[in-house]
Amino acid sequence: MRWLMLLGGALAALASCCSGALAQKSGGVLKIYHRDNPPSASIHEEATNSTVIPFMPLFNNLVLYDQGKPQNSPQDIVPDLAKSWRWSDDGKDLTFTLEQGVKWHDGKPFTAKDVVCTFDLLTGRGEQKLRRNPRQSWYGNVDSVTTNGDYEVTVHLKRPQPSLPALLASGYSPIYPCHVSPAQMRTRPIGTGPFKFVELKQNEGIKTARNPDYWKKGRPYLDGIEFTIVPNRSTAMLGFLSGRFDMTFPWEVTLPLLKDIKSQKPEAQCVVTSMNNSTNLILNRDAPPFDNPEIRKALVLALDRKAFIDILNQGDALEGGTMQPPSDGVWGLPAAELAEVPGYGPDVAKNRAQARAIMEKLGYGPDKRLKLKVGARGISLYKDPAVILLGQLKEIHVDAELDIIETAQWFTRIARKEYTIGLNTTGNGVDDPDQNFFENFSCKSERNYTGYCNPEIETLFDAQSIETDIDKRRELVWRIDRKLLEDGARPIVMWNRAATCMQPFVKGYVPQVNSVYNGFRFEDVWLDR
Repeated sequence: MRWLMLLGGALAALASCCSGALAQKSGGVLKIYHRDNPPSASIHEEATNSTVIPFMPLFNNLVLYDQGKPQNSPQDIVPDLAKSWRWSDDGKDLTFTLEQGVKWHDGKPFTAKDVVCTFDLLTGRGEQKLRRNPRQSWYGNVDSVTTNGDYEVTVHLKRPQPSLPALLASGYSPIYPCHVSPAQMRTRPIGTGPFKFVELKQNEGIKTARNPDYWKKGRPYLDGIEFTIVPNRSTAMLGFLSGRFDMTFPWEVTLPLLKDIKSQKPEAQCVVTSMNNSTNLILNRDAPPFDNPEIRKALVLALDRKAFIDILNQGDALEGGTMQPPSDGVWGLPAAELAEVPGYGPDVAKNRAQARAIMEKLGYGPDKRLKLKVGARGISLYKDPAVILLGQLKEIHVDAELDIIETAQWFTRIARKEYTIGLNTTGNGVDDPDQNFFENFSCKSERNYTGYCNPEIETLFDAQSIETDIDKRRELVWRIDRKLLEDGARPIVMWNRAATCMQPFVKGYVPQVNSVYNGFRFEDVWLDR
């Protein structure tokens, strides 16, 4: 009930501060600080909102989540490059009727061939290849994609998959042009979206400018968007307080920082939401010591999740399983079921006693401690909880030191399994089990950083994906969620909540409560000054 009340308050705040007035103004450049250097400009090759947030405005999808609504849901998927879509009777073919007269930023026409080329990139079937393909697992059920003329395209599936439009509506799912190489998209991307690429200067910033030929008439309102890279969070907040920035990087304002901002700038529009982002542990199961399931179990038992939440979020975060907990999320385990999973119950002292017993059975103790390096990406969202983790591990005879890894190297290193244990965050591109399960836990996924592989549970992934009855699907999802937790596939620490702050003249931006990736088209944002 508490979280329902909080959600209601958040939605009211969103409606109050972020709804567009009837008389939107055109002009002006939106200035946002960026928390770190994006690894590249290619959304399809990266797994971070450090790329999605500044570059989503350059693109369009086939379909999109309504940018004016805070919770992503299948009911709020709206047309984008696709004017309409329809399923075949057997649920295996999804046909899109496309917009006509759309041009890429270099003036070339958009056609159905570009949709085919994008799917060829994502499925790995095309002549051109992505350097990295973190969401290839999203599209493992795609058999082929065909065109009927220039403005109709059909996605043919191996089996029914009702959630495919939900995956295609993500900010992670832009349409790329056939005539531009993947290499160019990393540094000088071409899209059909409301803003055009101007420049990307490493460690300095990103600039985009209004697309004067945008196919949605009257959009965007802004003349451009500028992202200035400021890795130091305190420096970035001072920039916002001084008026240098119109908006903070989304969800970079922690609850303690929010108090400081509101005390110094009470007129700031700050909205606290969850965002389908969990703090979790990644364990390299292919190398000692975490190739031993008993040590993995001890690690899960050692965690005091409430301590993380109280220290980092002043109590305003959630415990949950592998799917975002309710009520912001729609698929997560109920609290009572979560508490029954070993290591996730409230008796921390009992859990740690069990963990120490396991470690001592394996030969560790006060005089023989396990020494580890805990890897963490070099931004506060990772570093701050990693420091707490180091202290908690001491309780079970583990001495760990922190290994800070820059963003440009983080994803490469963990994808190659060049780590022992990492303090990680996982932002789910879509609040749907197909995305989370297939991307993070399927045996062959590029994003399965821990090496977890359970063929038996993968059959359940397919079963829930096909299921059209929501209640039956939810039962399967909860069964899978619990098994993943019991197996220590990617131990969950907490589900994060944080604030996004804007100057009072920023209008039309709505933070989303169950995605950190899907709300950054910025075509409806305007400046009232």
